[in-house]
Amino acid sequence: MLRRRLAPYLLVLPGGLWLLLFFVVPTATMLSLSLQEGDIVGGYVFTGHWQTYADVLGTYRTQLVRSLVYGVITTLLLIAVAFPVAYWIAFHAGKRKPAYLLLVLSPFFVSFVLRTISWRQILTDEGIVFGPLRDAGLLPAQFHVLGTPVAVIGGLVYNFLPFMVLPVYVALERIDPRIIEAARDLYAGPAAAFRRVVLPLALPGVFAGVLMTFVPASSDYVTSAVLGGPSTTMIGQVIQAQYLTNTDYPAASALSFTLMAVLLAGVFAYARALGTEDVLRVAAR
Repeated sequence: MLRRRLAPYLLVLPGGLWLLLFFVVPTATMLSLSLQEGDIVGGYVFTGHWQTYADVLGTYRTQLVRSLVYGVITTLLLIAVAFPVAYWIAFHAGKRKPAYLLLVLSPFFVSFVLRTISWRQILTDEGIVFGPLRDAGLLPAQFHVLGTPVAVIGGLVYNFLPFMVLPVYVALERIDPRIIEAARDLYAGPAAAFRRVVLPLALPGVFAGVLMTFVPASSDYVTSAVLGGPSTTMIGQVIQAQYLTNTDYPAASALSFTLMAVLLAGVFAYARALGTEDVLRVAAR
């Protein structure tokens, strides 16, 4: 009887220890460090200095807002691009679904950094795309893509596209085609059947895809560092510079904790607006 009572807790124990060691402890350490004062030479002392948060938020508000805006735009573009791809694979790819899913996942066989650097070579002024167009006189001399928000957002969309396609595809794959046929038998046109049947049933996948793309896209620093410029600096670049270049660990920790809090607030607001209970109820059917 005792073993049966302990069985659920023993099953949860490995995952709980993992979260404790690699999430709770680092998060508590980061919070403690953000409230310390000192320097890398003399060391840091915990003083409960909350002013650090106000200082970094006042200094880097522009980068934080820019990161959130880039994250929202990237997520919306990912939905617009990924949904048709996932829909076509789920309902029209037939026996070739595994092959098309492999194509979607194929970028993961290459390093994230290498993929981003490759896009830098493509988007450069003298690259394989814009170089010939400029030589042919089809583009003005002052035309640039690299170092602009377009390049950064485009790189984010490319790098995180599979994270949106896969959950949406899984949700669409679970839809019984007979439900769509029944809607059409009840005189629903293709647009009405999609709006009132397919889209509500696909919401769990969209919800998961947004969570998997908005958070990493907003906190990304590799894409903006490689494809962007001074006017596209994101908060992830600032945190990286504070940690590794300026060695201002309290400021870097305060920025990291602030970013995490803002992202969590955004996720909870999104979940509340979408209706998490309704989404989970649809997913359980």
